[in-house]
Amino acid sequence: MLELAVVYLAAAILAVPIAKRLGLGSVLGYLLAGILIGPFLLGLVGDQTDVMHFAEFGVVMMLFLVGLELQPSRLWKLRHSILGLGGLQMLITTIFIFAICVEFLSLQWQTSLAIGLMMALSSTAIVLQTLNEKGWTKQEAGQNAFSVLLFQDIAVIPILALLPLLAFSDDVKSLSGHGNLIAHFPAYLQVIISVAVITSIILAGKYVSAPLFRYIAETRLRELFTVFALFLVILIAVIMQKVGLSPALGTFLAGVVLAESEFRHELEVDIEPFKGLLLGLFFIAVGASIDFPLLLENYAIVIMIVAALIVVKAFVLYILAMIFKMESKQKLLFSMALAQGGEFAFVLLSLTTSLHILSQEQSKLATLVVAISMLLAPLLIMVYEKILNSSSQKQDEYDDPKQIEPTNSVIIAGYGRFGQIIGRLLTAQGYHLSILDHSPSQIEFLKRFGHRVHYGDAARQDLLEASGAKAAQLLVIAIDDPDKILEIASIAKKHYPDLAIAARAFDRRHAYELMNIGITSFKRETFDSALNLGIEALTLLGNSAKSAQRAGKIFADHDYQTIRMLEDVWGDDHSYGVAVKQRMEDIKQILIKDKEEQHRLNTCHGENCEDKQKLDH
Repeated sequence: MLELAVVYLAAAILAVPIAKRLGLGSVLGYLLAGILIGPFLLGLVGDQTDVMHFAEFGVVMMLFLVGLELQPSRLWKLRHSILGLGGLQMLITTIFIFAICVEFLSLQWQTSLAIGLMMALSSTAIVLQTLNEKGWTKQEAGQNAFSVLLFQDIAVIPILALLPLLAFSDDVKSLSGHGNLIAHFPAYLQVIISVAVITSIILAGKYVSAPLFRYIAETRLRELFTVFALFLVILIAVIMQKVGLSPALGTFLAGVVLAESEFRHELEVDIEPFKGLLLGLFFIAVGASIDFPLLLENYAIVIMIVAALIVVKAFVLYILAMIFKMESKQKLLFSMALAQGGEFAFVLLSLTTSLHILSQEQSKLATLVVAISMLLAPLLIMVYEKILNSSSQKQDEYDDPKQIEPTNSVIIAGYGRFGQIIGRLLTAQGYHLSILDHSPSQIEFLKRFGHRVHYGDAARQDLLEASGAKAAQLLVIAIDDPDKILEIASIAKKHYPDLAIAARAFDRRHAYELMNIGITSFKRETFDSALNLGIEALTLLGNSAKSAQRAGKIFADHDYQTIRMLEDVWGDDHSYGVAVKQRMEDIKQILIKDKEEQHRLNTCHGENCEDKQKLDH
């Protein structure tokens, strides 16, 4: 076991960072690591069946964490997309695949229906992990993809109940109830017990969990809280499994119930590392389970089936995205994100094989198709990104210079959250603005609120000219791209030397780069907010508001002077490091002396108070 652990961990450590650097994403990195160490390449690990069963618990944990992010009210808002979009996707995809299997592959209807139900499922682990890495989970496509995946996870329960009815032999039907404590009860009683279990989980999460969490928290033993969090997730999974329900569904519901708990963030922090490790192991196991000898022997058939699966699923998803009126780019993302097989197909394949619905050869081929489609899933997302980037480069030209309204006051380049604050302040003071922004979606959004923003790149000299750069008093560069800020500042300095420039700086390094091209008016975007919070921290620590403000001002002035003083040694790491340490010691001594002086003056008596009056003045 220790040797296997070393192999899995080493493969992940080597493959995932390389895949991330190449822009392939961590999921594809894990899959490639599994292929590399699998029994059909290096042969460092053997059969992955047991590992897969263990690693699938990562999916259970992931859905628990997803549930923690979803408050019940938000889940209720998704009910239409869960039932409508998710239900239609499962129904239509199953029908399509069923028809193909019967008509073109000449399979029996029971086998065709089982394959259709299994292949209609998508990979919850890969899709949610990839969308989360890309920051797309909050987008329309991400939300709808989650709704479909949630419905699929729920649909696994009736599918598991349906498959024994498709069995060709009565003496194997009992296998479907393995581990199910209520399988021998009548159907109506199974439904009642299942509803009672789900209700109990919800009620316990709402009313029982909070006192238990408080009791555990009072021990002040971090590891005990982690143990209890794991115990909670595993217990729910086991209970759901024992009554024939999906463990992932149970933990998801528990997560939703606990989403409003004061311990939500603590649970997330404790469960996240285990989820990440198990999901990584799951992806490695999927990669290692790809049967390359079978693939080489039947490569033409496998490639054809995988391509057909992806095309059929993407086609159905795209049609549904049109029916549900998703935005054009979101339709494409939604379709490509879910166009693969899912991990629950492995569970269903095991059951269908034991029930003789699929032969051993058919099961191996289906396993290979699902695994390869999952391997291709991150690549489909990369294709979407390429299409997105190419389409963004082919967008309509920027606004014609003749359409841009010039100003003799202020030009603002970039009108996101940062630029809007500056713009509102200047507008309130009566200054006329000419605003440029290079994001069509942002411009469309701002138009709804009556803002007139022109679509253009402020690094283009003709657009700056059209905005009134020759007559304007000030150019404010407020975009969120450090390199683009430097480019705009350089062009403005070169062509409009009399134009004052105020720029957004990202950090100290960026500030020095601005100073090198002659920009002296800049603000580091996190410095002021951090400084203000530091001042607030001083007041919370018992300092008066006046002394906290004074300390903050001294610190800010000293920091500004430090940047100016050390401009010449920036780039010389040794000299700069020595100078920074000295300046840090200086500010420490200055603040200590100032605090002592303030304390002396605050406790002064008689003639000594004259110094205090002078200082206050």
